[in-house]
Amino acid sequence: MTIQLDPARTAVLVIDMQNDNVLAEGAFASFGAAQHATEQNVVANVKSVMTAARRAGAAVFHNRIVVFPGRSYGGTNAPIFRMLGPESLKVGSWGAAPIEGLEPVADEIVIDRVRMSAFNGTQLDTLLRNIGVDTVVAVGVWTNMAVEHSVRDAADAGYRTLIVSDATSSISAEWHHAALSYALTNIAEVVTTAEVEAALPAPA
Repeated sequence: MTIQLDPARTAVLVIDMQNDNVLAEGAFASFGAAQHATEQNVVANVKSVMTAARRAGAAVFHNRIVVFPGRSYGGTNAPIFRMLGPESLKVGSWGAAPIEGLEPVADEIVIDRVRMSAFNGTQLDTLLRNIGVDTVVAVGVWTNMAVEHSVRDAADAGYRTLIVSDATSSISAEWHHAALSYALTNIAEVVTTAEVEAALPAPA
């Protein structure tokens, strides 16, 4: 499939590419997160998408979920929130930090949040609109949780939304497949890293 992207109107949204969520030493490796990230080659593919965006002049936004010490500021109303913290993804910790090689550069903005969607309770929508973005390319983890929530909210907010199938991962191939193969097919364009790279060439 050939896709068209205007770098001036496109932003790559990097979701939760943090040590605890992806690496074998991370807090959620026992859930299968590290294994599936490896199977997807997700770190290298996210880096490729980020590199293509930077080269073409498209915006890159980094979004991460964090746990604040003390009270349950992230909530306990759902199982996903109860599995976070108190030490995993703790603000300022190694686990909450970005994967080495995927750190923000130059004017790239990092937005912290405590809920699933990158848009929920953050300034992301305002920041995107202020720089003229109408297309969001989502990469990161986990496909059926934070990525899916963010993609749904992006579509509801009026953005053309793309999800990069090999630059996303979950806690298993089954969960990843379920996210990409059913409801999201009516919400976002499912594309590959190679397709995004081809759509964001270096300026002439």
